[in-house]
Amino acid sequence: MSGGVSSVERAPQLSVVVPCYNEQGVLPELRSRLIAACEEAVGSDFEVIFVDDGSTDRTRVLLREFQSEDSRLVALVLARNHGHQLALSAGLSIVRGEKIFVLDADLQDPPELLKPMLDLMGERYDVVYGQRLSRKQETVFKTRTAHYFYRILNRIVSFDIPADTGDFRLMSRRVVDVLNDMPEAHRFVRGMVSWAGFAQVPFPYDRDERFAGETKYPFRQMLRLALDAITAFSTVPLKFATAIGFVFAAFAGVFGIYTVSAYFAGHTVEGWATLSVLILLLGGVQLIVLGVFGEYIGRLYMQSKGRPLYIIESIYRSAPKKVSRALNEAETPETFDEQA
Repeated sequence: MSGGVSSVERAPQLSVVVPCYNEQGVLPELRSRLIAACEEAVGSDFEVIFVDDGSTDRTRVLLREFQSEDSRLVALVLARNHGHQLALSAGLSIVRGEKIFVLDADLQDPPELLKPMLDLMGERYDVVYGQRLSRKQETVFKTRTAHYFYRILNRIVSFDIPADTGDFRLMSRRVVDVLNDMPEAHRFVRGMVSWAGFAQVPFPYDRDERFAGETKYPFRQMLRLALDAITAFSTVPLKFATAIGFVFAAFAGVFGIYTVSAYFAGHTVEGWATLSVLILLLGGVQLIVLGVFGEYIGRLYMQSKGRPLYIIESIYRSAPKKVSRALNEAETPETFDEQA
């Protein structure tokens, strides 16, 4: 028999995923508070995966420094800016923990809520999602549009997506495995988690103001995320476009009968202004309908290419500890750069 000793990689109890884009001003405070929260919750049995989403400031440099100073930290560097949802997906693809905690880097979602969220999860729930009671220093326009967006979205999808939520949540391993198996390119992660099912429970909290830097979700990004959410989980816009087409077709038919009747009755048909308005109206509706169809077709086209969702440039982390099956001895980790 061989005298060798087999070993297996020891998975941490908790993994934390933090997407980062130009967050050099907040990273030192984030690291301090997040590590303290993790140590309070699970001791040292955790890993924190910081995802650099193509930052143009010193974010990458800081993350590499953090990793060299603490073997529990991982720096995942994307080749370019892919956007928040894909950066989050990249981080989720390499987690090793049994429970996965997700939060943004801006500290609007307090990392100190980790322990009470873990307590709430227990063995009963697979997802504990943060549900915002208030949002400090956010404009009325942003809060109201978000409020109505979630309520409209829930009316046009076939399952419930909790209102007033973001990606701040705690998930079990099996939920993350389901997410990692989903291949869609235009991702709305909070909707994907809801679609996956399992036992889920809200965790109400008050959202803080951003610690430093600028928001990464201006109106244009919010609109894009809303379009991704709607087209990813509902075909109602297509049905609505079809309904509009039938309505205006019926209207055009009635107007056509009236015009022909007036012609044979010998009446002079007046109203070029009215006719011009109708032509412009019908043309505008046609363009809107084509635009709706174009959104879906464009997404199908991008998905059909089969390109990877994101490109990982490199991963900086310590070599994973391995536990000996025979002697239960852990190997000493070494820092290495895993090139993608």
